[in-house]
Amino acid sequence: MSVPQSQRVTVELLGKEHEFACPEGQEDALIAAASNLNNLVERMKQRSSVRNEQNALLMAALNLSHELLESQADLTEHEQSHQRLIDKLHKQLTTP
Repeated sequence: MSVPQSQRVTVELLGKEHEFACPEGQEDALIAAASNLNNLVERMKQRSSVRNEQNALLMAALNLSHELLESQADLTEHEQSHQRLIDKLHKQLTTP
């Protein structure tokens, strides 16, 4: 059984360099995620009275968590809608 390869990737977050283990082939995704997080923190600092980077980071994390939960709820709703359509189609196809 082979162990997935990982490497260390350095990204800049809040003006400081941080090094993370990253699965091989996911380096660009990690760098993009760090860039996105930096942009969100900057927007949080601009849109609110929060100037403390830690509080802005927490606000960005809460915002991302909220967006994730909304996306998951939307996905569930779409899956249920698709299943209803499949069931309806199946019923139409099997009814003489």
